[in-house]
Amino acid sequence: MRLTISAIGKAGKGPEAALTQKYFDRLPHQGKLMERDSSKPAGTARIEDEGDKILSSIPSDAKLVVLDERGKSLSSRALAELIKQWRDDGIRDAVFAIGGADGHSPEVIKKADIILAFGEQTWPHLLVRAMLAEQLYRAEMILIGHPYHHG
Repeated sequence: MRLTISAIGKAGKGPEAALTQKYFDRLPHQGKLMERDSSKPAGTARIEDEGDKILSSIPSDAKLVVLDERGKSLSSRALAELIKQWRDDGIRDAVFAIGGADGHSPEVIKKADIILAFGEQTWPHLLVRAMLAEQLYRAEMILIGHPYHHG
């Protein structure tokens, strides 16, 4: 299964981007980061523009996981089980969407198969990318029984 992070904003070449790529490189089926910029000023038009860019990057048969602070918190094992279920059901792509500073458009939220939170705290977007990439790697390691995950 291809695992993709579709994120608003550019990471540049900093340590967070390197850490994200490190975990993508370790995935059995290399992950992918798609970055999208918004050309609109802040406000509703910007959120809609960012939402359109995220939705246009998703294959038609993909599962969409939207990261949002109001979402459901899943353990690493539960995320692994969700990915396994989708994979076993023949789903080829899962896209994990990270919105811009103003969050996701209603259209993105509506299309989500699941809304996921990394707890109640707000995290910097670049760290969320790295944390998500690590969790995707961890999920794959859980599924193959690798000792990387010890909990």
